[in-house]
Amino acid sequence: MKQILSYKFPVNGNEYKPGNVLIIAELGTSHGGDIVKAKELIAAAAEAGAGCIKFQIVYADEILHPNTGEVLLPGGSIRLYDRFRELEKDISFYQKMKEEVEKRGLLFLCTPFGLKSARELRSLNPAFIKIASPELNYSELLKEVSSYNLPVLLSTGVSRLSDIEEAVSCFRNNYAGICLLHCVTSYPAPETEYNLRVIKNMMRIFGTAAGVSDHSKDPVLVPVLSAAMGACVIEKHFCISRSDPGLDDPIALPPEDFLKMVNAVKAVSKTALEEIIAEYSRKYNPENVEAVLGDGVKKLAPSEEANYERTNRSLHAVRDIEAGEVIDEKMAAVLRTEKLLRPGLPPSFKVKILGRRARNFIPAGEGIRFEDI
Repeated sequence: MKQILSYKFPVNGNEYKPGNVLIIAELGTSHGGDIVKAKELIAAAAEAGAGCIKFQIVYADEILHPNTGEVLLPGGSIRLYDRFRELEKDISFYQKMKEEVEKRGLLFLCTPFGLKSARELRSLNPAFIKIASPELNYSELLKEVSSYNLPVLLSTGVSRLSDIEEAVSCFRNNYAGICLLHCVTSYPAPETEYNLRVIKNMMRIFGTAAGVSDHSKDPVLVPVLSAAMGACVIEKHFCISRSDPGLDDPIALPPEDFLKMVNAVKAVSKTALEEIIAEYSRKYNPENVEAVLGDGVKKLAPSEEANYERTNRSLHAVRDIEAGEVIDEKMAAVLRTEKLLRPGLPPSFKVKILGRRARNFIPAGEGIRFEDI
């Protein structure tokens, strides 16, 4: 097979690599669907030194079942499904966001969560695409995105090495390249759980560029040490204020902190690893720095371990399925389990359960298991 991967990540004619790091401001859904707020966020992120602005195309039905549970927001508890419904926008909204970002000379990036949003995103002719950690095992989506032959960022939170290996295999015919983003899927993620030596190891194991998607609250520690470990891409959530009502705003960086991060990463771009470790050991103490760097073995972080198979995708019943019913496409979906429901079979089993009879009654929303077929 032709060697298509490298330690550099090419996007739009630029090569991102150690010393030339792409810094992404993840706006996610913090705009709340308000175009005025979205433009304010873009302007602030650009001013704070972001090289790329990232969004998420949200359709609730692509992500989770209505029965998945509630999320606590400043105004009280609300079904997580309903919160995602509130964030749904027509693809024309993202076209306007792309134009707004690109007129500032920055890269536009977006995350799809299912086949519909992926195809809509493709219609915008993006320079590259990001896959979020919970979708790392959603093989049907990965193969769809791979077929676009665009550079792809694959986030690897709440995953094991075998999960990453399977995901990377979906891109064997993608000649544009991929970049693995090391991540701890916890909000906020403790800095000391980041195990940043895994960045170099993932590069060696998979022959790809690598970087970090950082959910920790410190603006500097994880990003700078990631750059020291050879990161080509650094992603951080961005907000105007951590008191804003967005789902991720409490762990995002406001403009002054984002700028601090950008400047700190640039400052170490030509500095030797040993010098960076020595400098940050003085600032944060050697034990903390060593804990952040970790042992380099890819494993679930303590703060995300309990969410393995709940944050990731599995097969769920869209509606009540009676014992004896033949399961078809309208009855089963690949969804995140999240709060209350039980996980089901991995997404790759979908083709194997279609056309089979349900052995048991499967309540709407619950995961579809071996014993149910």
